[in-house]
Amino acid sequence: MGEKGNPKSCERSERKQRKKKENFFVKETGKTDEEEEEASRVENNLKSNVEEIGEADMIGKEKEVNLMEEGKQEELNEKNSKHSKSKKKQRLLEEAAKADQRGICYLSRIPPHMDPVKLRQILSQYGEIQRIYLAPEDPSTRVLRKRENRKRDGGFQDQGFSEGWVEFTKKGVAKRVANMLNGEQIGGKKRSSFYYDLWNIKYLSKFKWDDLTAEIAYKNAVREQRLALEISAAKRERDFYLSKVDKSRALSSIEERLKKKQKVQQESQTHPELPGSEQVTKVIRHFPQKKPVAENAAPSKPRLSKDILAGVFGGPQ
Repeated sequence: MGEKGNPKSCERSERKQRKKKENFFVKETGKTDEEEEEASRVENNLKSNVEEIGEADMIGKEKEVNLMEEGKQEELNEKNSKHSKSKKKQRLLEEAAKADQRGICYLSRIPPHMDPVKLRQILSQYGEIQRIYLAPEDPSTRVLRKRENRKRDGGFQDQGFSEGWVEFTKKGVAKRVANMLNGEQIGGKKRSSFYYDLWNIKYLSKFKWDDLTAEIAYKNAVREQRLALEISAAKRERDFYLSKVDKSRALSSIEERLKKKQKVQQESQTHPELPGSEQVTKVIRHFPQKKPVAENAAPSKPRLSKDILAGVFGGPQ
């Protein structure tokens, strides 16, 4: 066989050619295949590290941007809150200044069928009105009208008011209205129920609407406290009454049982001929007992009993 047919010779020729190529590549580049692979591996590692560093830098920059935006948002929120607080404070100061310029008139009597709407319609002709409060009449102190008055008023009674307060935007207007209308006829339409009634109005100097609301709140608190005390007293009375009712029921049931027993005993005494099923008798049990023997008693001789002797001699038993 020649060299072509021998596999060993083929391998030798391939190795020689590979060595020639490596020698040629080393001469040109000065590196072997293994060194080239290591260099490529190092380059790939460097590239991956550079990419990771770039991604970390991007993430850090994004975080910095987000933090800056959050800080700006917090600053804006703080500025808005400060601005809103300043606005509220300014608004409160303006309202306080306006409240100092307002005047309040007091109405000691409110005519029948007069309500806040009608009162505003009448008094708004003399000046601008802010608020009106009419105190409702207490039902316990309400005077019942006669039948003729009910017919004249329309056959029914509306919600009555005992007194009222009217707040004008300006003190001068309130003073002028109180001085002009006090003691004068209300007037208006002749068919109105308060046409002939008189104004009882007075200007209250150095009186604010807050004083009125505080007084109303105090009255309401006192009323609620009094109502709570009354409710607690009513509950105590109810519990006491229910306990007494339960006791009376128990006592009445005991008395009924005793009466039934007495009735049964009387019937058994008056009718002894009743059969055993109907007659109820009390069963008394007797148990035989021995008499105790004294310690110093002398021993007695045995004797015959009287019953035996009577049976023998035929004496009376």
